[in-house]
Amino acid sequence: MTLVQMQPRPEDVNPVHRTVAEVRDAAGPQVCDDMTVEVALAVMAAARTGRLLVCDEDGQCTGLVTQTELTTVRDSSAYTDRVRLREILGDPGSFTSPVTTMAEAEHAMRTRRLGVLPVVDEQGSALGILALSH
Repeated sequence: MTLVQMQPRPEDVNPVHRTVAEVRDAAGPQVCDDMTVEVALAVMAAARTGRLLVCDEDGQCTGLVTQTELTTVRDSSAYTDRVRLREILGDPGSFTSPVTTMAEAEHAMRTRRLGVLPVVDEQGSALGILALSH
């Protein structure tokens, strides 16, 4: 499990021009996409978190899952204990770059109705997450 450190926010940056890199949160636990739903729920409970970043075997971020999503899958009639995270991931394009402005990222999140968005570098490695405040 890899944790990404949070970056301090510069005091003198104009909020209109701030980038995602300046306001992102730590990524939190990252898990492999071949993990089962049950194991992912256990990892969440142990880490005391409501979300996990999901990565492929090359370490590239492929998505994000929440406890609510996993619980819904587990409680469905089609669920088996063999369901893997890669089988339930949502939109594969739901990522943002650290150089994206906050205005652009917020607009994209609101348009796609996303509460949380992974922040990835040019190679697809997770750097953190961006969460909308309500």
